[in-house]
Amino acid sequence: MTWVEGAAGSPYGVHNLPYGVFRHDGREPRIGVRIGDLVLDLAGAEAAGLVLAAGALGQPTLNAFLALGRPQWTSVRQRIVELLTGPEHRSAVEPLLVPVADIELVMPFQVGDYVDFYSSEQHASNVGQIFRPGQPPLLPNWKHLPIGYHGRGGTVVVSGTPVTRPCGQRATPDGPVFGPSVRLDIEAEVGFVVGVPSALGEPVGVDDFAQYVFGVVLVNDWSARDIQAWEYQPLGPFLGKSFATSVSGWVVPLDALADAWTPAPAQDPPVLDYLRDVPHLGLDLRLTVSWNGTEVARPPFAGMYWTPAQQLAHLTVNGASVRTGDLFASGTVSGERRDQVGSFLELTWGGQEPVQLADGQSRTFLADGDTVTISATAPGPDGTTVGLGEVTGTIRPARSQP
Repeated sequence: MTWVEGAAGSPYGVHNLPYGVFRHDGREPRIGVRIGDLVLDLAGAEAAGLVLAAGALGQPTLNAFLALGRPQWTSVRQRIVELLTGPEHRSAVEPLLVPVADIELVMPFQVGDYVDFYSSEQHASNVGQIFRPGQPPLLPNWKHLPIGYHGRGGTVVVSGTPVTRPCGQRATPDGPVFGPSVRLDIEAEVGFVVGVPSALGEPVGVDDFAQYVFGVVLVNDWSARDIQAWEYQPLGPFLGKSFATSVSGWVVPLDALADAWTPAPAQDPPVLDYLRDVPHLGLDLRLTVSWNGTEVARPPFAGMYWTPAQQLAHLTVNGASVRTGDLFASGTVSGERRDQVGSFLELTWGGQEPVQLADGQSRTFLADGDTVTISATAPGPDGTTVGLGEVTGTIRPARSQP
């Protein structure tokens, strides 16, 4: 039991302890860990000799700490739990606690490469029906390998960063035109943050997932559907995706999700050997999507066809290496029902069925000024709940055209 007031029963209790980077009182960014509605200043804790991490916790991003590897991640976590539960540590630790309400979260890690997958069978089937009516919803390769694309690490931004409406080409009956996207969308996803790098030419096996991946963030892969529809054949997403991808400010370590692993959907036909993960497990993460304060969907991550371990194995099977700070995301999380989808493309069925929001307004795709928030929880030990924080963004108008 923690001695921190208000943390008992919180989704951010000692069973969770997500990491973030924050600003407070005008100081430079510092690494911290959340406990209840407070943040423990880990830079201060390491400087005081309360935690040992080879100076990595005194850095302005998590990257140096991520590179230390799982034995050090685990030992630091165990020490933080000791500090927050042992009454003998209270007098030394309490001055290092800062209210969450008084901080500003900044980007927690420097992103190297960003890869986005397409791992929900329900989402892929829905998109296939919308984009390719009258044809099989899944392409022939979909159940044989995790489909993905290489995005832009430089446009991954932290939750709360405004998103400027992108401009680009889109198709019209009179030919292509250039201008602001008129079918701006979201994709509710889960991202995985790489800690330890791999060697070029050496694939990472499905059994080695936990040795390379530090933790989990929530992702909104903003998508300009009209730009995407015109450009994506034959090479896939480009400008329709690369303008912004938002991530949550808290990185939940895999250690906090030990009780959230659950059997993943059966895969038929059987996958090739390098993708065969035994046990075949996904994560029981429960997402919520809110549009201008109205809850519109609850996507279930447990139903994802391709698991995180399979995604990492496929990403590296050709010998491509991963680096500290690399991010790979699951792709849109969608369930079987309309109120479980993770994109507005599906929610409004290609814009044909508008959504009524609580303020009385009707929407198909995003309007300027709209705010979308994606949050999530997971089951924790002994009936507790693990909070994954939230990723939020507000759409601002397109800039002047060139």
